[in-house]
Amino acid sequence: MTEAGKGKALGVGGVFFRSADPARLANWYRDTLGLAIEAWGTTHGTSFSPDSMPANAFTVWSTFAADTEYFGPSGQSFMINLVVDDLDAALVNVKAGGGEVIVEKEEHDFGRFGWIIDPDGNRVELWEPPDKIPQAET
Repeated sequence: MTEAGKGKALGVGGVFFRSADPARLANWYRDTLGLAIEAWGTTHGTSFSPDSMPANAFTVWSTFAADTEYFGPSGQSFMINLVVDDLDAALVNVKAGGGEVIVEKEEHDFGRFGWIIDPDGNRVELWEPPDKIPQAET
């Protein structure tokens, strides 16, 4: 860290990954989860404004052990977590759009979680934040 405390990461600025057919995969996310996809040359994507996120949503950056089973059996080295407004509706949309929905869901004080497999075989976590984040006991 520099003397003035400059040069530190302030958040996740993007998630980038490969696809054999970027337009098809981007359009699948548009059609099933409502992402506002734009074509940026040969890439396709969207940007999320902090204002569009629920008040209790946040971004997590976390490393996992190489042998974690949390990402599923795909062998992928990363997993994207997307914030959704309604987990159950999002899972219905994914299934209707031809994606695979993992049956298990989890509910915690910090929200509800579900998992999908997108058309490229990527396991993706969907997170519905709670209305209120519980306060830590002191």
